[in-house]
Amino acid sequence: MNNRIVYADNAATTRITEPVLQAMMPYLTENYGNASSLYSLGVKSALALDKARKQVSSALNAEPFEIIFTGCGSESDNWLKVFAKTLAKRGKTHLITTCVEHHALLHSMARLEKEGFTVTYLPVNKDGFISVEDFKNAITEKTGLVSIMFANNEIGTIQPIPEIGAICREKGIWFHTDAVQAVGHVPVDVKAMNIDMLSLSAHKFHGPKGVGVFYCRKGIPMDNLIDGGGQERGKRAGTENVAGIVGMGAAIEIAVAHMDEHAKKVTALRNRLIDGLLAAVPKSHLNGSRENRLPGNANISFVGVEGESLLLRLDQAGIMASSGSACASASLDPSHVLMALGMRHEEAHGSVRLTLSEENTEEDVDYIIQTLPGIVASLRAMSPLWESMMNKNQD
Repeated sequence: MNNRIVYADNAATTRITEPVLQAMMPYLTENYGNASSLYSLGVKSALALDKARKQVSSALNAEPFEIIFTGCGSESDNWLKVFAKTLAKRGKTHLITTCVEHHALLHSMARLEKEGFTVTYLPVNKDGFISVEDFKNAITEKTGLVSIMFANNEIGTIQPIPEIGAICREKGIWFHTDAVQAVGHVPVDVKAMNIDMLSLSAHKFHGPKGVGVFYCRKGIPMDNLIDGGGQERGKRAGTENVAGIVGMGAAIEIAVAHMDEHAKKVTALRNRLIDGLLAAVPKSHLNGSRENRLPGNANISFVGVEGESLLLRLDQAGIMASSGSACASASLDPSHVLMALGMRHEEAHGSVRLTLSEENTEEDVDYIIQTLPGIVASLRAMSPLWESMMNKNQD
């Protein structure tokens, strides 16, 4: 039994760090008041929410009142259905997104299509980038809302967000970005990038699960997502998860303060991992751009291997990875992101996503490089697909 554990699935979730946990603990114990209550215990919770709202807004270069606390990134993405219906009243029934978005966004768009909206799904090139020219050409007089992911959750590709934001602002189109994978890891400035709406999730940058944010720029009319009490300016009713929100505030403040040093370290680890695996495993290739990607993301395809079997064998060796989005891990279908890059089914099925954080070490990376090639070789030896490919190459 292997005793070594290497966590390499930080795109799925991250560990709550000690400072974040310590910030949360008082609001799970003695400061348990409801933030809507007028007595002192409730006021302490309300003040804690105010502080967290300022921490999040500062990290994004937003205003505190533009921050709405949600339950997760998926909930935040779903808010677009509310804005689309507002735009429909103005005759703006055309939406633009990409074919590589998170399923929370894609399924929301599919729902809107059933309700009469027209949606353009922009294609991507082999590295996962949209064409800005394609985007410009897709805009019509009925385009009211654009949603383009900041950084892809599977392959780490970072889209040209500032260019897209500038075009949208010039044409008076609302621009949303799913920045769940980006916030805390790369600079995100909603004002400089002309971002009107943004989704984020705390557990992607060492905060707790079950808490997120929807940012909405001042001046954009915002209807209610959840009706009920007056929480979150009446837009998202329900008693606030004070401890979780406090943890998110602490986590995002720490992440932004140390972003440069963490990005430098994690990028070096990522490059070491990519170089080591590509050199050690024949018929392997990196998915997504080598340069313009998230610091910790390495998505690699191993031809002739089934991804699920590879993940199970890695787990037995103490290495935790994924084959793509954690939200789609139960699906037997190949990744829609990898298929959009032009990959064949067998290539997409043989891909593994290894995502690192600043808590990983060179020893972790070297252990993966030492372990994974042997597993791939073993699985290929049992694979009829691999044998068939090798026979074709010999003919």
